[in-house]
Amino acid sequence: MTDEDYGISDVYDAVEDIGRPVLTADEVARVLGCSHEEANRVLERLADEREVVRLDVERDPVVWFPTEWERLADRERIVVFPKRREIVADQPRQFTRAQLSQFAHLTDTTREGGYSYRIRQEDIWSAPYDSLDDLMRTVRQVLPEPSPDIEQFIEQQWKRAKQFRLYTHEDDYVVLEAASDDLMGNVARQKLDDSHLRAPLSDDESWVAEEKVAEVKRILYEAGYPVQDERDLETGDELAIDCSLSLRDYQREWVEEFIDLKSGVLVGPPGSGKTVAAMGVMEAVSGETLILVPSRELAGQWRDELLAHTSLSPEQVGEYHGGEKNVRPVTIATYQTAGMDRHRQLFDQRRWGLIVYDECQHIPSRVFRRSANLQSKHRLGLSATPVREDDKEKDIFTLIGPPIGTDWDALFEAGFVAEPEVEIRYVGWDDETYHGDYANAGQRGKRQIAASNPAKVDEIRYLLAEHPAAKALIFVEYLEQGDDISDALSVPFISGQMPHPERERHLQAFRDGRLDTLVVSRVGDEGIDLPDAELAIVASGLGGSRRQGAQRAGRTMRPAGRARMYVLATRGTREEEFARQQLRHLASKGIRIQESVAEETIVEERAAEETLSEETVTDKTTLDE
Repeated sequence: MTDEDYGISDVYDAVEDIGRPVLTADEVARVLGCSHEEANRVLERLADEREVVRLDVERDPVVWFPTEWERLADRERIVVFPKRREIVADQPRQFTRAQLSQFAHLTDTTREGGYSYRIRQEDIWSAPYDSLDDLMRTVRQVLPEPSPDIEQFIEQQWKRAKQFRLYTHEDDYVVLEAASDDLMGNVARQKLDDSHLRAPLSDDESWVAEEKVAEVKRILYEAGYPVQDERDLETGDELAIDCSLSLRDYQREWVEEFIDLKSGVLVGPPGSGKTVAAMGVMEAVSGETLILVPSRELAGQWRDELLAHTSLSPEQVGEYHGGEKNVRPVTIATYQTAGMDRHRQLFDQRRWGLIVYDECQHIPSRVFRRSANLQSKHRLGLSATPVREDDKEKDIFTLIGPPIGTDWDALFEAGFVAEPEVEIRYVGWDDETYHGDYANAGQRGKRQIAASNPAKVDEIRYLLAEHPAAKALIFVEYLEQGDDISDALSVPFISGQMPHPERERHLQAFRDGRLDTLVVSRVGDEGIDLPDAELAIVASGLGGSRRQGAQRAGRTMRPAGRARMYVLATRGTREEEFARQQLRHLASKGIRIQESVAEETIVEERAAEETLSEETVTDKTTLDE
């Protein structure tokens, strides 16, 4: 073939084969089976014909992309790579992002509004649909054209998730049933040993050791076969509980689905009322309940909520942790205490009907995991962010149960929860800090210096002035930075070092409006009950923790008002990458993440005006990247 025989359709074929929307001449040559020089001539000719666009970039001397994509820069484009089960969405609408989150995993985002997704088997196993037809309807709504390869994979994985089930035999022991003799013999009995399976009952059924149920589910899950848990779980000793709160329609649906499944994880955005729904579950189960939480502060908050909104009396609700040890019909304990051998006997003596795992993303870690052996009970997990940086989210669902209520978009659309406006704002350096401390620091030191960039204080002042009526929470990772911001703004800094009474005094002042700004350390992520705010400013964070990003955004997510979150990142450092990674969980739920850059000249002008006058600078421009 000659150069003239190649056209724009060959470029699109190369795009699909390489798996990226932009290509180098080397990549085009490899796909077309020609030399680098021939590929260059083809691309230059297509550029002259205005079929492709040439773009000089820093790492590759030249990359190319179809001109049509430039013409449609402000329109949604979905590109599917069926063999790799990858979907690239450029400028996707909020509806598209929300729908993709139901069956695909967000792998990357770009500053220019690009989203990359991959369809994994576990995404199909946990998709929140009652039937394959319902799932396929969503898939076909999103993809620009039918994709037989992807649809075949989804159907295979949907069926794969229905191959094993656990049920309770009429003689009250646990049975593992396979969909075929072959699956039982070549999968279950090969992966599981005599400690898991006590005896075969038939070619497709085996008697399961009850104390090994959690391990059986986890092993088969890792082998690619999630197990349907249909056992008759214990209801425990009866305990009448009336919840005085009115449940919203979707909360009632959560409760009904939980009662049907007997176990599961409520996954909803912050502010959606998962704790209220949990009280509805407690009322429906009507059994003695053990509630596990990550900290004693949360234990106290749970007790207050139960006494305020249920018929439970103070004598019926106990706390069990380092500060208090009372086992009652409803007991709230920390994961760490409940997992210790010397305390387990006290918990095992009671016949619990329901175990509630609050902030259940902690479950997979070693010390918390020991408390998950209570497999014979109804198990309810609560989490807005069931993600872990070690990618062991699957353990949450095998140890507790499947996800319930994952459709964030429906709650945003119905107005039950305000979709937050989230923006990453890139802040420049002051020359003295950059050329001095940062340039000479080691890798760990660079991270802390970038996080504590003094220029962020000016940016925080500007954002507070831009939203003068908003109650604001400023989050920091480092205590020294928290002290510096606290001193600069003359507002309290809430950290783990602050005495509990003083902390509560400041939080109450924030709740009732006597304080409109607080600086908060990592203790505010999960450990304390922070009041809602209209504005969250993340001055520094825990690397790229997706869970932390979603938790901090959650402090602004509520039914009314506009929720805003700004994440500050120092330009030219790994903070840029961390900021995008930290917000990936929110992006995967359909929330648009905007990015902007504060021009250095404007930062200098702002500082100069503050020197000349105490008036707040209220005008600022940003440069979109």
